[in-house]
Amino acid sequence: MPPHGVVFLFDVDNTLLDNDRVTGDLRRYLEREVGRERSDRYWAIFEGLRSELGYADYLGALQRYRVECPYDTHLLAVSTYLVNYPFANRLFPNSLDVIEHCGRWGPVAILSDGDVVFQPRKVERSGLFEAVAGNILIYIHKELELADVERRYPAEHYVMVDDKLRILTAMKKVWGARLTTVFPRQGHYALDTAETSKYPPADVTLGRVGELLDYDLPALREAARPGDGLN
Repeated sequence: MPPHGVVFLFDVDNTLLDNDRVTGDLRRYLEREVGRERSDRYWAIFEGLRSELGYADYLGALQRYRVECPYDTHLLAVSTYLVNYPFANRLFPNSLDVIEHCGRWGPVAILSDGDVVFQPRKVERSGLFEAVAGNILIYIHKELELADVERRYPAEHYVMVDDKLRILTAMKKVWGARLTTVFPRQGHYALDTAETSKYPPADVTLGRVGELLDYDLPALREAARPGDGLN
């Protein structure tokens, strides 16, 4: 397959979809269904599992919670709530417009971390699966899988949109000036100044993902800086 001129890659959580609001909704639901003490225990399991796996695994945390509380009759309701959550209502403004905008110049794909059940479900129910015509890549650590990304979507240039500077920096080290990094300052990771100060700025920084509508392809390509000298 000859390479595309450009391929656009989008993260999901807190990039196209307000995952902080999803988490807040789940936290309130859990407290209502199982009480504060058991809700706090679920989130402790969740954070421990995220540290272990490197990505958020809501259903995996629920399964571990079940081992501790095998007779909790609310577990089925919680799992149903997660699987049937209305993710389309949590897309950031203009997310689908941005995908359509970028699709004028090349393929658009989702490039996300996550588990093999809940993350694809989230992408499908949010409407993102249809918006990117099924171009979905979900890894455990996506920044380590760029060779596979190139194999599936060969391109002369890539544009990566992600709310984590850590991810953008790691990708820039591999792809250098072939990559334009776009950093929408949305969600708790992007707004954590102690965390973001550890990394160099992205090629393009946005207040929200919808601002990408103000950019054309030449501006995005010209914004790409070399990857040399990154900390």
